[in-house]
Amino acid sequence: MAKTTAAKAAPAAEGGNLPFIYREYPRETLLGALRKMHLIRKFEEGAEESYMRGLIHGTMHLSIGQEASAMGICLPLTNDDQITSTHRGHGHCIAKGADVKRMFAEFFGKTTGYCAGRGGSMHIADVTTGNLGANGIVGGGLPIAVGAALTAKRLKTGKVAVCFFGDGANNEGAFHEALNMASVWKLPVVFVCENNKYGMSTSTERSTAVANIADRAAAYSMPGVIVDGNVLSDVAEASHAAVERARRGEGPSLIECKTYRYRGHSKSDRNRYRTKDEIDDWMSNRDPIERYEAQLVEFGIAKADEIEAIRASVAEEIAAGIEFAKASPAPEIADLANYVYTEQA
Repeated sequence: MAKTTAAKAAPAAEGGNLPFIYREYPRETLLGALRKMHLIRKFEEGAEESYMRGLIHGTMHLSIGQEASAMGICLPLTNDDQITSTHRGHGHCIAKGADVKRMFAEFFGKTTGYCAGRGGSMHIADVTTGNLGANGIVGGGLPIAVGAALTAKRLKTGKVAVCFFGDGANNEGAFHEALNMASVWKLPVVFVCENNKYGMSTSTERSTAVANIADRAAAYSMPGVIVDGNVLSDVAEASHAAVERARRGEGPSLIECKTYRYRGHSKSDRNRYRTKDEIDDWMSNRDPIERYEAQLVEFGIAKADEIEAIRASVAEEIAAGIEFAKASPAPEIADLANYVYTEQA
């Protein structure tokens, strides 16, 4: 979603002390961001319910509670810019412009899905909107994003690559190799760590030597920025600065979004390593959607009935998406090898 000039900013943007997005983006974009955040959450809740009803098989990794991170990072991006995602990537897909009907169809293993039902929850890709794909390998998207950024620099396309990864990936060798190479070659890439405090069941305090993952940026001569990943404006401001730096040819940046997942690591996670008080605190006091809605009302961008209308619209789109997936055809056994190998000339 490309930014607009300050001259077209939201009506309340006359005050100099307003948070970044209210000075930078028009009302339409701000409300569109809210709608996508609701779409991300309701998509995942719909996927979770479908799983419980036996309509979806396998597993899934939900990012409920992390909506501001996905949306804020993607706010300054255009369709031409590219992202790589993670096994917890549904929010990234939607923030970058994916159609929830086709996402549900992919979950359901149907031919109308983004990968014709072959990829499932962890491997959705949509190159038409610049989404190079989610990845089931921890840290797997890091070298892919560096490759995309190298291509952009060599071909002078002006594209920026954004790599989402979790806190667990910062201890993988691919993390260090990717950041070093991107810095040496001054590539137009933004590394985004969504630090939700736990890699599976292991807290970052037990797994990572530094207090903040962004501290590791100094070793690779790039800016390291820490933001509250549950405040949309803070995330978008950091993303805007990093994306503009990349476009100017000044090289990569590392953004650490401090956030939290409300659900367990995956559907098999019994959640015994976190206290109920900890989870309740994040849900009750730091929810990203509630915080953003409160600001929209406070700054005169939206009224309560407009927000309710957005919620209703999203609910309708989610219900329609599930019905689309249920009605879509399943792959034929005879087509099992389709989309697996390239055609030989």
